[in-house]
Amino acid sequence: MSTESLAPPSPWFAAGSFARAALVAVPAILFAGGLAARVSGSTETNAWYQSLTLPVFQPPGPLFGAAWAVLYTLIALAFALVWATRDAPGKRGAIALFALGFVINMTWSPLFFRFHMIAAALAVLVVMLLVACLTAAAFYRINRLAAWLMLPYVLWLCFAGVLNTRVLMLNPMADAMQLGV
Repeated sequence: MSTESLAPPSPWFAAGSFARAALVAVPAILFAGGLAARVSGSTETNAWYQSLTLPVFQPPGPLFGAAWAVLYTLIALAFALVWATRDAPGKRGAIALFALGFVINMTWSPLFFRFHMIAAALAVLVVMLLVACLTAAAFYRINRLAAWLMLPYVLWLCFAGVLNTRVLMLNPMADAMQLGV
């Protein structure tokens, strides 16, 4: 029997390691985000969405999918860095905040694209932004890189909030809540 087979596992894949956490978190978050978008009908084939008057600064549709893939990857890596940190004070709370924020994130697409609740989606987006900021602050106390990886997401949520607000202003009668639907 060789001594190599008795060697401990490589530290990059050891329990509590960043690599293992990332191998779980990145695909899971990308899958969940993609599924929410698909189930919600947040594609260019959504007839209701195509009927809206959109802001002049609205990015082209394919850019949204690419942007969200990058953002979900970055926040998953941030989460993995925190998750892989052993015995950090505040780790459990930071992970809980992240989970809460991600659940809130998953509600935006159905509200906006499937149920046409533009104002409600905007309210969710404001809460999502607040929770993302709190999560980044909690991550900062555990791993500064994790907090910095959250920054593009926070900035995108600000931009999304402006877009959502402008869509509501341009299409007040397209909001299902306004119509009493």
